Amino acid sequence: MILINIEYLLKKNNKSKYWICQKMNITSRNLNRIIRGETSSISFKYIEEFCYYLNCTPNELFTYIPDKKMILN
Repeated sequence: MILINIEYLLKKNNKSKYWICQKMNITSRNLNRIIRGETSSISFKYIEEFCYYLNCTPNELFTYIPDKKMILN
């Protein structure tokens, strides 16, 4: 599973979801879908913009948690 650390990074930078939506021209509904992992993909454009506005690297933006089913195979 891959988690996206947007909420943590927003808090770290003292910014709001509303702020990032305005900067990236993204709806709050789409932002929340990304945060909750309800999307099957995320574009490089969004990754680049998240990193720019949240002052982070892709390594800080994402957290990888191995799926136990994959480990057992």
